[in-house]
Amino acid sequence: MRYRVLGNTGIEVSELGFGAATLGDIYGAIDPDEGIHAVRHAVDRGINLVDCAPYYGETLAETRLGEALSGIRDRVVLSTKCCRYGYRTFDFSRKSVRESLEASLKRLRTDHLDLFIVHDVEFGDRSEVVNEAVPAVLEAKEAGLVRAVGVSGYPIHYLGGVAEESGVDFVLSYCRYNLLIDDLDEGLLPWAQRTGGGLINASPLHMGALSPEGPPEWHPADPAVKEAGQRVIALCKERGHHPAHVTLRKSLDHPGIAATLVGMKTREQVDQNLAVLDYEPDPELLAAISATVGTAHNLPWPEGRPENNP
Repeated sequence: MRYRVLGNTGIEVSELGFGAATLGDIYGAIDPDEGIHAVRHAVDRGINLVDCAPYYGETLAETRLGEALSGIRDRVVLSTKCCRYGYRTFDFSRKSVRESLEASLKRLRTDHLDLFIVHDVEFGDRSEVVNEAVPAVLEAKEAGLVRAVGVSGYPIHYLGGVAEESGVDFVLSYCRYNLLIDDLDEGLLPWAQRTGGGLINASPLHMGALSPEGPPEWHPADPAVKEAGQRVIALCKERGHHPAHVTLRKSLDHPGIAATLVGMKTREQVDQNLAVLDYEPDPELLAAISATVGTAHNLPWPEGRPENNP
């Protein structure tokens, strides 16, 4: 396992992070005991970044994660979020942040968080996000309850603007750097290079569009993107490469990304994902993938409030 410092925070994170949304049954019911074992197995294998949120399973993921980390809390960089609590339930007020932090600490069985993130900022009023939510999280940092502060979301340029205006330490972005899209380089990388801010990438499988099972019915991408994802999978298999390894390797090789989060729910999945650390990318395959994606490359979808989607 390789470790990288998250921006200017001084916090070292494993390049492969454990996405704990799976513990909340949001991608289907899991065996709770196996999920807990998966977390512990990941930590034993060198993964130290574990990311969660009260939104995942309506606090179920945090509750299970707190149990999984019992006795090993000091071995992980623990990340959770605030301000999003349901599919369309958001509250970016100072009061919400303070209450959410207190509740998360109890569920996670800890007295502090390493990373605390204002969740999916594109669904909030920008003024409230910048003037209430982020300052409340920064106050928690000053009080010693949080080590580093971030924002997360999907619209790449809006994220960069909020990060610039609010002075956070890092940004967590999803579905913006993989085999189908790489506009993170134009939307967030300049901010990170200019300010020293950290970048965390999530959803290297493009929320299932790059998985053999295909994207879920609710996937918001353009049909052309979903079709391109299936062509990429077929091409990888034809040439004897695991699609997940190819797209994850692309993210891990990006010098500006500190860590990439992957959802895992079993020890077997942990080992499968860790196998990418020994995978060598094939330049010819990458060129062929680029050609087969074609015009579906860098086609995002709108997310959040219309005014937050340039």
